[in-house]
Amino acid sequence: MTDLHGRRALVTGAAQGLGRAIATLFIARGAQVMLADIDEAGAAQAADSLGPNARSVHCNVTSGADFTRAVDATVAAFGGMDTLVNNAGIEVVKPLFEQSEEEFERLMAINVKGVFLGMKHSLQALVASGRGAIVNMSSLAGVGGAPLFGSYCASKAAVIQLTRVAAVELRPTGIRVNAVCPGFVGTKMVERLVPTVEAAVGVPFDALVAMKQGRLGTVEEVAEMVAFLASDDASWTTGAHYVLDGGLAAGLL
Repeated sequence: MTDLHGRRALVTGAAQGLGRAIATLFIARGAQVMLADIDEAGAAQAADSLGPNARSVHCNVTSGADFTRAVDATVAAFGGMDTLVNNAGIEVVKPLFEQSEEEFERLMAINVKGVFLGMKHSLQALVASGRGAIVNMSSLAGVGGAPLFGSYCASKAAVIQLTRVAAVELRPTGIRVNAVCPGFVGTKMVERLVPTVEAAVGVPFDALVAMKQGRLGTVEEVAEMVAFLASDDASWTTGAHYVLDGGLAAGLL
């Protein structure tokens, strides 16, 4: 079992879904966690439910000033910060050339700029901790193209490349940077895209998932990988991206 005792983490997009699952597991394994989200009330409710080792802070990940405040709040609450999980993200599910400029720009601002700002504004605190770890949430969509997910694929591929470059540049500081690439997981985001995907492929979503990856992944399974990458068990792991997809990417048919 991954041990996170003594870890002090900032997790973005933590009011619900995967971010909340990551925060929950981190606390169960001994960490202290700052739950950051643009949904301030949701983050506060989630933190209250997780007990004294959880705190919450408002954070719009497209704002450098917001990220700085979130990092400062984490350091003030826990006496330092050694772990960042860049989890916040959105999706646009429609044919690429039917997307508006505004949709494309908003998705890139949250999914890509948000990761950049998180790493940039956490750097000083992570270096000061002496054992910093960054885990960026990418996606299986970042390693291959998928109709209806064009800009989302591009954004998640960008997260992988940011992860690789940051890992090399930060290696002398001792900060490790890795990414996680889930396939379809049982979240509200996936629930939202079901009707659009079914209309496009002409088969029930459950049948598609069963054929391609066996079943939906769970948020707990993804959180376990994030916890491993944040822990000392992954002390020589940096610049990598880990695919969790039940074999979807491995299959030709």
